[in-house]
Amino acid sequence: MDLSLTINDAIKEAMKQKNQARLRGLRAIKSAILLAQTEKVGALIDEAKSVQILQKLVKQRRDSMAIYQEQGRDDLFQIEKEELEVIESFLPAQMDADTLKAEIAAIIKEVGALGMADLKKVMPVAIQKLAGKTDNKAIADTIKSLLGA
Repeated sequence: MDLSLTINDAIKEAMKQKNQARLRGLRAIKSAILLAQTEKVGALIDEAKSVQILQKLVKQRRDSMAIYQEQGRDDLFQIEKEELEVIESFLPAQMDADTLKAEIAAIIKEVGALGMADLKKVMPVAIQKLAGKTDNKAIADTIKSLLGA
């Protein structure tokens, strides 16, 4: 099912339940999808693009949470946390650290990377294979640790 249709149905349900936190998160997703659709006229949002949009929203929320926590703004931190939980519920299950490490080790072996100089060979392949399963920062950190940074 198309993500935008799923989100529209979820918005209706959240409105009926008067769940403001869920409604904020869902509206953020809908807004990001509409923005992506208007960037290119008639652009279709496939599953890969949907996951990319959701990951971007998750990253934004995490960055905001870190800033609000530094500044002692617990009220804003809580709002971002609630939205983050809603957005993450639409992402596929995320990979744990051990599985990620094993997958990246296989990719490193596949491309024949020997050291940090080969980071640019490994990163695009890993991002393509692991898209939606984990965030790019975790991929980069794992590659660097395995290549001996």
